[in-house]
Amino acid sequence: MASNMRKVIFFVLLMALAYLAYAFMIKPTNRYLEQQKAQLQSQMQKLIEFEKATAAVRDIEAQAAQLQQAVAFFESKLPPHSQIDKVLEQVTLIAQRQGLKTKAIRTLKQKDYMGYIEQPLKMELYGNFDSYYAFLLDLEQLPRITKIRELKLEKEKNTEGMTNAEFVVSIFFQNKAG
Repeated sequence: MASNMRKVIFFVLLMALAYLAYAFMIKPTNRYLEQQKAQLQSQMQKLIEFEKATAAVRDIEAQAAQLQQAVAFFESKLPPHSQIDKVLEQVTLIAQRQGLKTKAIRTLKQKDYMGYIEQPLKMELYGNFDSYYAFLLDLEQLPRITKIRELKLEKEKNTEGMTNAEFVVSIFFQNKAG
């Protein structure tokens, strides 16, 4: 019976040893591994977010470069303020070349915006309707930004095809202060 008792005690000690090994070695190691997996998963998620943010930054840089090109293009269309007389001369020459007679040209109050200045000019022209059309087409081809506003055409009562035109043409310039 002593032999059986020894076997039972040995078996109980063996089971106790297995439990202690599980409780103090395997269970803490498993917890540590789970923590490491969770930390690795968190770091992988942050890495994915970082890669997305990096791609977005590249897109923003490309968009900023495109916007700078667009600004440079429009600034090239805006002459310095000192060239207002040259642009006015070009508009007048276009009108004369199309056979329009200039009745009056008056400068209106200048509008100062951030980065550019708008100089509206009130013009009164007399001539053939087809000449007005050609004038507007030529004005559109100028290498400067211009805008026609308040166009008013009146048919000449006595002469067929002749009209009086009154309109405001706005010429845009760089604003050095903006």
